[in-house]
Amino acid sequence: MPRTLHGRVAVNVTGLVLAAGASVRLGEAKQLLPYRGRTLLDATLDLARSCGFGQLLVTLGGAADRVRDRVDLTGCEVVENAAFSTGCGSSISTAVRAVDPGADALVLLLGDQPGVRADDVRRLAATDDTPLAVCRYTDGLGHPFRFGRAVFADLADLHGDKAVWKLLHSGRHPVTELSVDGPVPIDVDTRADYERLLTGETR
Repeated sequence: MPRTLHGRVAVNVTGLVLAAGASVRLGEAKQLLPYRGRTLLDATLDLARSCGFGQLLVTLGGAADRVRDRVDLTGCEVVENAAFSTGCGSSISTAVRAVDPGADALVLLLGDQPGVRADDVRRLAATDDTPLAVCRYTDGLGHPFRFGRAVFADLADLHGDKAVWKLLHSGRHPVTELSVDGPVPIDVDTRADYERLLTGETR
């Protein structure tokens, strides 16, 4: 199992924050929605930086220029996804090619899900019993995901929406489910999701 140092993820794990979506259902760039005095994406990147990944990637596509202008991308390597409109699978397949050669695993985070706890991310990153790991919340499975290097070739071939879920349920790789307290944190797809996030409601 990878070591953790003072609560930080060992340096051989790469974090990937998906933030390239066009926010079609919401009708505006959700990366830039106000949240706790900054933007929604700022909050998620703050979470990701606190996990101590050896490398931190963030994918941009929709509203990329405005995101670069308004979001603090310090410590992140930006991966531009020109095919963002085809679904999140294209962001993952593009980003996996930028993972450091020495990385043993990739932890996938959603840019619109700031309620994930850093301690849970660290525990997930240290779970290397199987090539693929996912969080098991009280109300079901949810992000983040962990992919060992043995899965990287599959990640490079992903396309469309829900691509990682299809991979998870494909049976091609053994899966570890990490038990996490509480419900799946809200990810913002609609205006109602955003309003629940602001009021602190759960699903």
